[in-house]
Amino acid sequence: MAIRVLPDDDKPSVAIEISLEKPLPDYDLDEIDQPTPRDVDGVLVSQGFRDLVDDARGVLMEIMSEPPPDPSASSQITDLDLTPEAHPMEIAQVTGAICPGNDEIYRPGLWIVLHDHHIAANQALPPSTVERVQHYADELVKRLDIA
Repeated sequence: MAIRVLPDDDKPSVAIEISLEKPLPDYDLDEIDQPTPRDVDGVLVSQGFRDLVDDARGVLMEIMSEPPPDPSASSQITDLDLTPEAHPMEIAQVTGAICPGNDEIYRPGLWIVLHDHHIAANQALPPSTVERVQHYADELVKRLDIA
C-alpha cells in the first residue's frame, strides 16, 4: 500500500499521497498502470476519477469528524485530548496526483492537504497530529478499498 504522509517543516499543514494500487471497476478505473505521466493525466480527468475524489473528500470529512483514537494507543504521552471539541484540522485540498511506481510505471493517486489554523503559521505540526493524520489516511484507504 503506497501511502505517504508528508508534514511541512515550517507550516502547520501536511500532505497525504495515496497511490492507487489496484483497478477500481466501481469508478471505471480499470487501467491503473500507465507507461508515462501524460497517460495518467487521461485517467485523472475521467469522470470515474472525479467521482473517486468526491467520495474521498466525503469519507475523509466523516473520518475527521469521528472522536480521536484512544490516547493509550498513542506513542505520545501528551496526546490526551480532554476536551470534546472537534479536531481543528481542515481539508485544504483533495485532488489527483501522478505517482511513480516501479519499473517506470506511473499510477493515478490522491493528493490531500490538511491544515491546522490553531497552530502558528510558521510552526510545524506536533508528532501527535501527524500520527492522527496517518490514521486518517489508513482509514480512508480501508473504507474506499483503494489499495
